[in-house]
Amino acid sequence: MDKGTHEGKRLSRRGVLTGAATSAALPLLHIRTAGAAGKLWLGFTDSFVPVNNVVTRRQVEAWARKNAVDVHIDFIPTVGNKLLLTGSAEALAKTGHDMYTFYSWDLYNAHASLAHVDDVMEPLIQAYGPVDQTAEYLAKVDGHWTAVPNSGSQLKPPCARISWFKKHGLDLQAMYPARAEHTTLQDAWDYDALLKYAELAAQDGVAFGLGLGGSNNTDGIEQVGAMFHAFGAGLIDRRGNILVDSPQMQECLQYAAKLVKFLPNEAASYDDASNNRALISGKSALIFNAPSAWWVAKRDAPAIADDCWTFSAPRGAKGRFVPSEAFFWGIWSFSRNQSAAKELLSHLMQRSLVEERINAVQGYNIPPFAGLSDFPIWETAGPPPGTLFNYPIRPWHKAEPSLPGSEASPEIAAQIYASAIHTGMLARLKSGSTIKQVIAWAREQLTGLVQ
Repeated sequence: MDKGTHEGKRLSRRGVLTGAATSAALPLLHIRTAGAAGKLWLGFTDSFVPVNNVVTRRQVEAWARKNAVDVHIDFIPTVGNKLLLTGSAEALAKTGHDMYTFYSWDLYNAHASLAHVDDVMEPLIQAYGPVDQTAEYLAKVDGHWTAVPNSGSQLKPPCARISWFKKHGLDLQAMYPARAEHTTLQDAWDYDALLKYAELAAQDGVAFGLGLGGSNNTDGIEQVGAMFHAFGAGLIDRRGNILVDSPQMQECLQYAAKLVKFLPNEAASYDDASNNRALISGKSALIFNAPSAWWVAKRDAPAIADDCWTFSAPRGAKGRFVPSEAFFWGIWSFSRNQSAAKELLSHLMQRSLVEERINAVQGYNIPPFAGLSDFPIWETAGPPPGTLFNYPIRPWHKAEPSLPGSEASPEIAAQIYASAIHTGMLARLKSGSTIKQVIAWAREQLTGLVQ
């Protein structure tokens, strides 16, 4: 995904912990007042698709007029870590916005400074069903919800060139058609198949754009993390035991040693824009990403967009895992108007308003609630028609979302992610290190996280 990322140095365990439905409308919460009144200062993400900012502002301002609330909205970019740094500074200073947007691990790092929102989440879950396990892993701490998973969350499944795969005997549209159907081709879409086509793509000069970069390559970290999960290759378990000597890790790295040979020479220097550029320019036949590359191609390279198809991730021995990332809205515990902020959160998560925002970004985002993944936009978006139908995880995909390192406890997994250990291991394989050397390096990195 072409966006700002978390640049990084490794955080200490203490640093991470303290850290800088289907219902047509959601029922009103018991916290609602006759008029929320007062002031609210809101920090939203500056969306990659700018029209989302316009729609969000309109929705908030309409609510504010009705409830006599004076709102001030900041749209804060992720570029240069501004979203992360601003939130960390506010948590330390105990002053700033009332409601703030958090990206994946930023939320867990700030959870001690957030107000509980169980009274917001319980009606949402009642109306729309459960949230996916990765969002719950990040947002529910010690039995309490610390933030609301919002409509800005995304998955990062494969997006590939229809014509190139068809030339090599695989009809992507038949494998994952734009209808509710499980096919035998889906069963055959596994990591061995990915390896087969990766070799062909390298021979054709359209190498798969799978990045092995550092902390500014979240697409790569999440894709490699999902592959590790598919092989059952964990790094650290919940009790802090290092797992890199497992048979599953050996199998995963033996596979990866073959795969990295067919990736671009510059894969280890990828950032989150690299795979987008590779697909849009026609230099890559497949990437793992939210539909940002396809969205830009619609504008700048229509012929490329018309040749793109999004579908589920390959299957491994432990199942099919789709890279994911989540965005959340949280309320600072030092906010002076928590009641109004909670009321606004509930309002913004009404189905009709969520759908309006999803439509505005043409299906780029996926709310992580089970009952909010059925909007028509994913059926109608094109060209080609149905290209995003399989972007959300569908029941017949037999897949689940993946968060890198989440086999560990959240405070350790946050450091695994920030340290880019998953991609670091594969980058070393690509540069010529042996599996034994890669495991030794990973063990050293992981030992530093649990001490």
